[in-house]
Amino acid sequence: MQGITSRPWKKYHAGQPDQSQFPQVSLYEMLTESAKKYGDQTAVTWNERKITYRELKQRTDKLAGSWHNMNFEKGERIGLMVGNHPDYIVSYYAAHALGLIVVQLNPSYTPRELMQILTDADVSYIVADARSVDKIKEIDKIFSFKAMMVSEIDSVPPDGFLKLADIIQSGTKLDSSVPIDLKEEVAVIQYTGGTTGKVKGAMLTQYNLTTNVYQSYLMYKQRAEPGKEVILAATPLYHVYAMTSAMNLGIYMGANILLIPKFDVDQVMDLIKKYQPTFFPGVPKMYISFVNYPEAEAYGLDCFKVCSSGSAPLPVEVLKRFESVSGVKILEGFGMSETSPTTHRTQLSGDIKVGSIGIPVPETDCCIVDEDHQVLGTNSVGELLVKGPQIMKGYWNNPAETRHALQDGWLFTGDLAMMDEDGYFYIVGRKKEMIINGGFNIYPQEIESVLYEHPDVKESAVVGIPDREKGEIVKAYLVAKDGHTIDLEEIKGHCYRNLTRYKVPKQFEVMEELPRNTVGKLLKRTLVQEEKRKLAEEESNHA
Repeated sequence: MQGITSRPWKKYHAGQPDQSQFPQVSLYEMLTESAKKYGDQTAVTWNERKITYRELKQRTDKLAGSWHNMNFEKGERIGLMVGNHPDYIVSYYAAHALGLIVVQLNPSYTPRELMQILTDADVSYIVADARSVDKIKEIDKIFSFKAMMVSEIDSVPPDGFLKLADIIQSGTKLDSSVPIDLKEEVAVIQYTGGTTGKVKGAMLTQYNLTTNVYQSYLMYKQRAEPGKEVILAATPLYHVYAMTSAMNLGIYMGANILLIPKFDVDQVMDLIKKYQPTFFPGVPKMYISFVNYPEAEAYGLDCFKVCSSGSAPLPVEVLKRFESVSGVKILEGFGMSETSPTTHRTQLSGDIKVGSIGIPVPETDCCIVDEDHQVLGTNSVGELLVKGPQIMKGYWNNPAETRHALQDGWLFTGDLAMMDEDGYFYIVGRKKEMIINGGFNIYPQEIESVLYEHPDVKESAVVGIPDREKGEIVKAYLVAKDGHTIDLEEIKGHCYRNLTRYKVPKQFEVMEELPRNTVGKLLKRTLVQEEKRKLAEEESNHA
């Protein structure tokens, strides 16, 4: 990108390895190396069951051997529709041993959502958990998989399905993994809806993924003890954030991955007290649950060495409250499905600037541009562009979207951001979520941060909703803390005391809960769609 004159974050990476020194390994080779180093140590803890690195590797090799004998071929797509279970990890690495392309699938997808992805990626094989069997059977009538396998089942598998445990048990160890072109061959197709709702499959290569693991490790290296860490994996592994920051990073470090089947705050707090995990890649919804938990200090939250947050912006008030109950600072960051996912992370040492996503991770370049793609200086708001070895190859079967997103090696993120004089970046909001009122730009994230500071507010979401007279107005949705009641007049006063008048929401609505996906990411689009529906209904009634 022409016009970049300053990269102040570079000073923080002095002495770090450059890209030429990054490990040149595949995901499967990464597991193989850890199995050699940490064979007898626990790789996965799941429902009180422990699996060593040696056992994990053996199961992976036997599954890969069976799939090889079943004529699974390099480059074919395999869907993994499994929750947080050891079978997910085994299937993921077995697929990569054979050069299959993993398509990560949320078990909660509706048949319509699932069909859209399956047909786009032309998925040949699927591993599903027991709760997804009926859905897959219906889809198979019109889609026709080459093989359907079921995980997490002790009984006889349903008609048409092979039991994954039987395939592993009867398998013969894979002789050798297939040769991989690390930088060219796609390892994972990670589907993302973005802000449009139309899915796109980000093609992530082996090099994209292993590089991002190493970039993350470099940011945490000074506190990481390979072979001794315990990672709390509470976010679904089929989500790109947990895939890299919990599973792949955990395998690379020889960590014990404490795998949580489903986030239930009571169970998770008990597990934290028992296992004292040291690393936690969480999402805001989880941190909100922790800081609102009764007597949270009694559960030993100070066990964490590194807590990071991803998937969505973390309210500043939540960040402060978590530190007060745990003594641990949450390292905010930024990432996307298209970037494997991490591009920015707060440093362990040095300044931690509240509200900042930190600095670019090693060997990542960034800039802020205006609507004409001209590079902006410090403290100016524009679109964030990123470049680095973790950036996707493109969108699967979608050259038009690829050309739009990737230009001259730069990924146009669609996020509005700014950089300060020290090279710290701040996300202001999504480009498409920005609200324009009377010629002024309004960024929902700023208003949400103010709302989170109110003692009665547990969660908030701010969107621009359609209005017959003004075109678009600001509306805030609020969820009260347990045992609290929200007084909207008091909330308005709080906003007027802390925001310029034009930023104060014109409408407020108290809800029992905000719409979220299974990862805990807020679905603002759902709120806007409901407002559009109500407006259309009003207009039809007045017609």
